Amino acid sequence: MVPVSEARIGIIGGSGLYEMEGLSETRELDLDTPFGQPSDAIIVGVLEGVGVAFLPRHGRGHRINPTQLPVRANMFALKTLGVEWIISISAVGSLKEELRPLDLVVPDQLIDRTRQRASTFFDDGMVAHVGFADPFCSVLSGLLQQSALEAGAVVHKGGTYVVMEGPAFSTRAESEMYRSWGADVIGMTALPEAKLAREAEICYATVACVTDYDCWHESEEDVTVEMVVANLMKNVSTSREILTRVVPRIPVKRSCKCATALKDAIITAPELIPGDVKERMRPIVGKYLN
Repeated sequence: MVPVSEARIGIIGGSGLYEMEGLSETRELDLDTPFGQPSDAIIVGVLEGVGVAFLPRHGRGHRINPTQLPVRANMFALKTLGVEWIISISAVGSLKEELRPLDLVVPDQLIDRTRQRASTFFDDGMVAHVGFADPFCSVLSGLLQQSALEAGAVVHKGGTYVVMEGPAFSTRAESEMYRSWGADVIGMTALPEAKLAREAEICYATVACVTDYDCWHESEEDVTVEMVVANLMKNVSTSREILTRVVPRIPVKRSCKCATALKDAIITAPELIPGDVKERMRPIVGKYLN
């Protein structure tokens, strides 16, 4: 059985992703964190000789809507398992003609249109300001793009992902506004995941699976849940192949800025940080407050 501490790669997506060939030595972990329980039990196993941790983002059976996702608990739990890299698989709508349903996008930018989500670990007795100019890890994004190409997918490198609150889809006016901004895809889950991953010094990248044209396209049907689910399920096998290809390529040692995002970011004087806060946040900030 692989030690829990060796699950250095986290995968967040639909529950079907961990039902894949080649995943061995699996076990379920029911964890608790200072921020509550994660979306579901985390499945730890070995894929291509590497320890991985799978987390169903919305819970098995898709029980949790985007606004209510316990993202802080999800990220904190993965951090305590030793995860240093997170691959997110998510469904998005296309805001551009050339990004067709069933295409994949590996975005490099985000626009935050959420309003009701806790988006930082640092909101009680300790303040930190991490850099977020480039919200996705370029190293991991590059590996995902290459693996997707080898898997035979139509994949687009780069692009701006608008994160909306949901759970309702966009109005036509909103969809046209996002297009006027030059955005490429729209979804509901990349934030606050990307921000919290950066605060936790975890490399984070997304494979965005295009399922629809939102509601702006004149000749295409408006987005529906049935459409999203049908196209997402068509991409499950492709996503599995991408994961099988990318996992053994992910470096053991990290040289990107994600790994040291908190260095010089904690602005609160150490002597003013309450002891219980230091203890609660130890998995994330411990190396900077010793």
